[in-house]
Amino acid sequence: MSDIVLHHYWESPYAEKVRRIFGLKGLAWKSVVIPMMMPKPDLLALTGGYRKTPVMQVGAAVYCDTDCIARVIEHLQPEPTLFPEGTEALCLMLGPWQQELFMLAVQAVGTSGNVLPPGFLEDRAQMIEGGIDLERLLREMPARRDQLRTKLTLVERHLGRGRRFLLGERPSLADLEVYHPLFALRSIPATAPLLGPFANIRAWLERLDAVGHGTRTDISSADALEIARRATPATERRLDADDPNGRKPGDRVAVVHDAFGRDPVLGELVASSADEIAIRRHDERAGEVVVHFPREHYLVLPASDADGYAAPASPSSEARRGS
Repeated sequence: MSDIVLHHYWESPYAEKVRRIFGLKGLAWKSVVIPMMMPKPDLLALTGGYRKTPVMQVGAAVYCDTDCIARVIEHLQPEPTLFPEGTEALCLMLGPWQQELFMLAVQAVGTSGNVLPPGFLEDRAQMIEGGIDLERLLREMPARRDQLRTKLTLVERHLGRGRRFLLGERPSLADLEVYHPLFALRSIPATAPLLGPFANIRAWLERLDAVGHGTRTDISSADALEIARRATPATERRLDADDPNGRKPGDRVAVVHDAFGRDPVLGELVASSADEIAIRRHDERAGEVVVHFPREHYLVLPASDADGYAAPASPSSEARRGS
């Protein structure tokens, strides 16, 4: 297996999801700690504009979004599986529900006091169409805590049926989908007590903590760029005969998330399917790379339409975008 490189920062809940996958699989991996906020010039050299955390790299292949990363890790290391008893579709269908839980958790964290570094909210506001209305969020937070308690109660009841993990006796991607929002809650002293009434959840979290993070080796972002530059992209051109829009390898496309972090990535379509799209691009420092995205929650557009999805301009936006 080629070396796995994870571009992440330790406070990131979504990165924690992937780190626990490494632990569950017993994998060795290389760690590149990236900034929490823009600019991220070395990361963008690999991704072409995608700025969210984490990003996984294997040679000159770059994988964006944890759904895509999870599938790739499962392919590289099938056992122990993330999808016991054929639960892949069910695990991935939990995505929208965990995203709701995640947003409630991070809203609770973000409004609990001065726990975020200066500039963090302004940075994240650039990733959301319409920005962040902090006054409204603070006003609605008591009601959002009600919603958070309801979701935690559902998980608590489910685990109370004698299940060690969400889908049975073995941990799955479903567990890690729900684990990482609670990682955010538990990380902050002001919000950790919100888990106090949920004994089954707390015991389940301890079981997931025990899987660890695998075996980590620290490298620099410059090292990671050199790995990409020296590697040859291995993704083969593959036509998706069932593509509803008739896309084919060689088309110039832009890929952008449909809701959050709408920074388009432009490149030449190499391969696609109902699950994934891969586009080839070139960077002066990273060389030729192939960037992979999941198809769900991402828009694949003609490259000529990319400008309409760029982050809104502001006096300091160019610095945040790493230009």
